[in-house]
Amino acid sequence: MKTVLILGAGRSSFSLISYVLKHASANGWNVVVGDLSVEAGRQSIGSGNGEAVYFDIKDEISSARTVGESDIVISLLPAHLHPLVARLCVSLKKHFLGASYVSDEMNVFHKEALDNDLLLLNECGLDPGIDHMSAMHMINKIKKVGGELTSFESFTGGLITPDTDPENPWRYKFTWNPRNVVMAGQGTAKFLLDGQIKYVPYQQLFSRTTQVEVSGMLYDGYPNRDSLKYRSIYGLHGIKTMIRGTLRNAGFCSAWNVLVQLGCCDDTYVMENVAEMSHRDFINSFLSGEGGDSPEKKICAAFRLSPEHGDVQRLRWSGLFSNEKIGLPGGTPAKVLEHILNKRWKLLAGDKDLIVMWHRFRYLLNGSMKTMIAHLTVAGQDETQTAMARTVGLPLGITARLLLQGKIRERGVVIPIHEEIYAPVLTELSSHGIAFVEFEPG
Repeated sequence: MKTVLILGAGRSSFSLISYVLKHASANGWNVVVGDLSVEAGRQSIGSGNGEAVYFDIKDEISSARTVGESDIVISLLPAHLHPLVARLCVSLKKHFLGASYVSDEMNVFHKEALDNDLLLLNECGLDPGIDHMSAMHMINKIKKVGGELTSFESFTGGLITPDTDPENPWRYKFTWNPRNVVMAGQGTAKFLLDGQIKYVPYQQLFSRTTQVEVSGMLYDGYPNRDSLKYRSIYGLHGIKTMIRGTLRNAGFCSAWNVLVQLGCCDDTYVMENVAEMSHRDFINSFLSGEGGDSPEKKICAAFRLSPEHGDVQRLRWSGLFSNEKIGLPGGTPAKVLEHILNKRWKLLAGDKDLIVMWHRFRYLLNGSMKTMIAHLTVAGQDETQTAMARTVGLPLGITARLLLQGKIRERGVVIPIHEEIYAPVLTELSSHGIAFVEFEPG
């Protein structure tokens, strides 16, 4: 009997655990959920036939025993812990699946995984994950008819549905790790535009956006990390434009840029006297101007905004000008900002998130320039059964099933760009309502 070990019982694990439990009885699998909180593991299993265990990757003896008793490990732990899990998996000859980006520390295990006939599959969630699979499906489809790709653009966003929190001017809530949202974009983004490499430093990132239309809705997109590394991965060596990015609703990036410029997203130092601070004190600590001026007035002066400008309204709605105490003993600016925003951006009962993914391909075919667009929208059911959990968890669950059934032969450290992985996963995702609309714009 095969044993599937799922690490992490947080909000993103719901769909993954449900899927694996559903297929466990028919396939004769044991399902074990490991988490620092055994109770959280039990709650994630619910009435399903699984076992919850305590798991701490830093407890070498206990974690090795738990991994050793499994056949495949699916990790939804924080990304920086994945190399530790992978090290255990390789040493104990177990397959590993995860949704995070491949790190240099993960790549170290490639040869050893090959030597031991192991799959260490990364980037198999939503973004990265479904974006890779759908892109490769379309790229190969275009190549098969003789098309020569000249441009590939891809943007993904985790947002909220129009009927969720209609008074929220950001049109955004935390549907993924809040820390990742606050820290998003740090570093320099790099992409290719009309044959020229472009660099966007963090301080410019949220003011240099691209407008994207999906199903009649306009979104702002900003570039992610290093888009160029996917040229060779996707087999697009001669492409002229390549950009991968994140989508936000119109107005989000402009308001977020105010926080970036002030330094509120800095995670490199610990602030003084946080325990005594109000939200208003926090934002004021980054502003120049006379001591008696309000933070609103200082922001309007610094960024040349009117008091009723959308950026000011968003900051005001978030409670950043209120006298409410922060409620933290201390922290970096990024940590304090995350804590303040979570008071308004946390998903509440009945809230529904929304996933939007958009690809645009331009290619030469028989001497003519063609354009193909593929987009995906997925709405969550509520604050627990979220679209984010479905689109991250289901690709992992489906791939685990295929692997255990002997239908995946890829080995080593890989991402889901291979047809034997992406084709059946995309097909099954469509049966769960996660399907792309493909069309040529008129």
